[in-house]
This record gives sequence, structure tokens and C-alpha cells, in this order.
Amino acid sequence: MKFYDRENELEYLRETYRQSAENAKFTIVIGRRRIGKTSLVLKAYEGTPMLYFFVARKSESELCEAYLEEIERVLGIPFVGRSHSFAEVFELLMKLSKKQNFTVFIDEFQEFFRVNKSVFSDMQRIWDLYEKESHINLVVCGSVYSMMKKIFKDRKEPLYGRSTGELRLKPFMPSVLKQILGDALPNYSKEDLLALYSLTGGVAKYVQLLIDAKAFSKKAMIDYIVSANSPMLNEGKNSLIEEFGRDYGVYFSILSCVARGRNTRTEIEDVVGREVGGYLTNLEREYELIKKRQPMFEKSVSKNVRYELDDAFYCFWFRFIFKYSYIVEIENFEKLKEIINRDYETFSGLMLERYFQAKAIESGQYTRIGRWWDRKGHNEIDLIAENELDDMVVFHEIKRDADELRISELKAKAETFLTATHAFKGYSMECKGLSMEDM
Repeated sequence: MKFYDRENELEYLRETYRQSAENAKFTIVIGRRRIGKTSLVLKAYEGTPMLYFFVARKSESELCEAYLEEIERVLGIPFVGRSHSFAEVFELLMKLSKKQNFTVFIDEFQEFFRVNKSVFSDMQRIWDLYEKESHINLVVCGSVYSMMKKIFKDRKEPLYGRSTGELRLKPFMPSVLKQILGDALPNYSKEDLLALYSLTGGVAKYVQLLIDAKAFSKKAMIDYIVSANSPMLNEGKNSLIEEFGRDYGVYFSILSCVARGRNTRTEIEDVVGREVGGYLTNLEREYELIKKRQPMFEKSVSKNVRYELDDAFYCFWFRFIFKYSYIVEIENFEKLKEIINRDYETFSGLMLERYFQAKAIESGQYTRIGRWWDRKGHNEIDLIAENELDDMVVFHEIKRDADELRISELKAKAETFLTATHAFKGYSMECKGLSMEDM
């Protein structure tokens, strides 16, 4: 699959390189696994002098040997002897950058925790010593999100406050998925587009896997994911176990509950069989995997709370792969596909709501986007989009099938919402139905 989108991110990185000719730059690229961080940085700096350091799980001396070879290859500086510490290599680079402007890209940066924890304090000391005279463009990224946050956001850590910029990479927006699928299959159906969004969440690597496998239709996508040797069957486990450590079992149980729609704290604790407040807080703040949702204009910070997985792929993985891992274990993939197809309409209907929310955000037309439900669960509005500059608000009902839309009922719900919240006084209001036809 060719490189898509990321124009703003590419320009940010390229501008950072241009500025580094005057002042040293230290940029963190943050994002979930498989989002395309490495590909983005390599694309941004192609054609410029760039050193690529991958922090593998090797001895420090082995890594340094590879890094010195990269310095010789890119900068043309031969070395005699070996360096056994990254501190020596980094200090060498900072000295070289006094006279040369180049990029150093360190991938899987958090792995230095395993190699040698003192690397971070060594880097702090050396950065502080040479930064003012340096013309280095230092870029780091890592796939273990919680560890990257600890390195740069924890006040107790040596590299806290040393970065000069941060780039947060997000999944592809709906317009990009439409472009990708349109290039691969010009006559794709709305069902195919919804499946691509629902099964990948717009995560670059998952989209690439499907496109490269020529899995362009909903059926082909499910067949590819649920098959022997599919790289996506173990993806949830592979990408999250390292984040959670030995408590991964509890976290997985919570995420599985949320993915199945048991999304209040009481419902989750009933299933898990233990108090989960601390785990929910970690999932929301530390790992940024769930979000605490409340109805628009809810006054209490603790009432009427629902938890939602913030990643569509994990919604699918925990809803179908993790829940039915015993079927995966005996490789009865046909039965698992039957289960997915049985429940797919309900699942994809919820993903369709997310799709239209993402589309509303991408449009840039609104200043506030949210949902609303009453405490008794009798009334719910799928999407509310406000433009406070124009004093207007649009209430949306979202269904897969346009024939199931009931605008008169939506209007009644909107009146209930307005009475309960006293919001949007003096606004122009519209009630609108959205279905797969509007994708």
C-alpha cells in the first residue's frame, strides 16, 4: 500500500528539521502501536541526512556498534575502535551537530529501559551540556505508550521537560479510508467501507494488511482476519500485554466487558467480580484506551457515566477474538466467522455512530460534538453537533438502514433533551437522520 495522508504531520516534522539548523530540536512522536509512526518519520526525512537507530533487545555494546556503522554510512565519518555505551555515542553526535545539521531518529526508544536505564539520565546531562550550540534534529518514538509517557511526562524522570515538541499520531479519518478503498476497489460498497472502518479503526498497519491481501470486501476482510496464521488474531494480546504487565488479565476482562456493551462501573464489577475503580482510572489516564462518557451537559462528574473503548479495532478484537479465544485455540475459524456474521449488524451499527462522529469532527463545522441519554435509559440521541458561532445545533439519529430512521421520534427526544438541560436557547435547530447511504 502506498503512503497516504499525514500532510500536516509531514509538514510539522519537516519544519522542525528546518528550524534545527538554527536551534537543536527534540521531538517525541506518540501514538498507539501500528499507527504508522516509523513510516511517517522515515517519509518526512527521506532525502535528508538521517541516522536511524533502532533500540533492539540486545546488549548496549552491540547496539552502539550498529549505531557507529550508521554514523559512518550517513555522515561519512570513519571510526577506529568500539564504543560500549550509548552515552558516548550520543555525546559524539551532539559534538558533531555543532558543525553539521542532521536528524537522529531513535525508534522503540522505551527499550532503553531494558538495555540500560541510565541512558535517560546520561542523555539529559549531555543534552543540557550541548543543546545551545547544537544543530541536531532528534526525534524519538516508541510503541509502549505508557512507558513513553513515563519517560517524558513524569516529573521524576530525567528527560522530563527536555523535548521541544510533540507529535501525536491518530488513526486515518473517514475521508482517507474512502480514498484508500476507492483506489483499491473503485466500485466498493458502503458495507465494504463500514467494514474497513469497523475492523481497523483507521489504524494504518491494519488497513495496509487488508489492502495488501486484496481483502477489499466485508467478507474478504473477515475471512482474512479470522484465518490460520492471521497476524491480527493475536494482535490485541501482542500489543497490550507489555503495556499492562502482570495485571493484564484484569485489564483484558474489563476491556472485554466494555467491548460487549457492559459499560457502567457496576456492570463491569458484576462480571469481573472485584472493585475496578483504579483499573478504570489507569485505562483512561495512563493507557488512554477507554474514555469516560457522559451525556452532553451532564452537571455531575460522577453520575450517568459510561465507559467506551477509544479504539475501534480493540472493540472488534475484544468483542469477538478475545471473547471466543477458545474457538480460536482449536482453530474452528468457520464457527467464529458464523458468530461474527451473526452479531455483525449490531456491532457495525455502533461503529457507524463512531464513523459519523469522526466525519463530523473532520468536517470542521462544529464547536462541540457529543451524545445524550437520560438516566433511565428511555431516551438517547446518537449525535449532537453544535456550532456556537452560528447559534445552531443538529440532532442526529444514526441507523444502518435508512428505512429505520424515525425523525419524529428524534424530534421528541430533542425536546426532552432541551427541557432537561435548558441548552441551546435562541439556537436554530435541525433534526437529521444518517444511514449507510450518507457515508
